[in-house]
Amino acid sequence: MTDWIKIGQLSDIPQRGARCINTPIGKIAVFRTATDDVFAIEDRCPHKGGPLSQGIVHGAQVTCPLHNWVFSLETGEAQGADEGKVQIFALRRDGETLLIDASMALAVAAE
Repeated sequence: MTDWIKIGQLSDIPQRGARCINTPIGKIAVFRTATDDVFAIEDRCPHKGGPLSQGIVHGAQVTCPLHNWVFSLETGEAQGADEGKVQIFALRRDGETLLIDASMALAVAAE
């Protein structure tokens, strides 16, 4: 059984933007695409630690603001010639309400 925690409303996040939530494992960036899809990934680029929440959202990807690395919001994988991955987190919408899978965040913290 999944425990879902309310983290806000869709309207809290601008289209093609992000907001961060603080967790025991660090910041998680919650992104909203131009088509109102939402994704949650860790807010730290594995290349130089850049804040992905401050990057540019295009399609279902985000570009790191420090060195232009691009990450899939769906898989967390670096795109193109870059190598690396960021942790993704299960997120769901209930109407306008956004919920994150609490058990996944706790499992990552235990690693």
